[in-house]
Amino acid sequence: MVLVSTTTVNAQKKINWMSINDALAAQAQNPKYIFIDMYTPWCGPCKLLDRNTFTNKDVIEYFNTHYYAVKFNAEGIEPVRYMDQPFGNPSYDPAKSTRRNSQHQFAKHLGVKAYPTLAFLNMKGQLLTNVQGYQTAQQLELYLKLFVTEVYLDFKSQNDFSTYITNFKPAFVE
Repeated sequence: MVLVSTTTVNAQKKINWMSINDALAAQAQNPKYIFIDMYTPWCGPCKLLDRNTFTNKDVIEYFNTHYYAVKFNAEGIEPVRYMDQPFGNPSYDPAKSTRRNSQHQFAKHLGVKAYPTLAFLNMKGQLLTNVQGYQTAQQLELYLKLFVTEVYLDFKSQNDFSTYITNFKPAFVE
């Protein structure tokens, strides 16, 4: 019998990333919120998210339990079918695959204006909000739990959201 420490097992756990098309198909069968990491290959803060935040064991566990997690190259060529509309990147230049390229129509449709952008979709696939920029595990936790607990449904004003932020006590370990 070989014993493996829980530290080693946790270090091997990863977020179950999927494509947006797969996430929408899975959501149709088993409704969950969808989280989309809108990244580009040249984006420094996007790489920091991958290295620091998306390797956090609390983030991994929360995503894998409560969300369909999507990594989407916002300047890539993945064909997307969203709300019965096709989206692509007809202006994509393969010679620029590792530097700035044209923005994918799906990213543009979701209102992405900076990278990284973290998009949250409800259980019907509709955009709830975009969060721009690098987020630590605890900063991301605030949003992850805001939607899963559906506390956002009670917000009547920006002040309600500000109160939520002020009173939020993070549990994820940095």
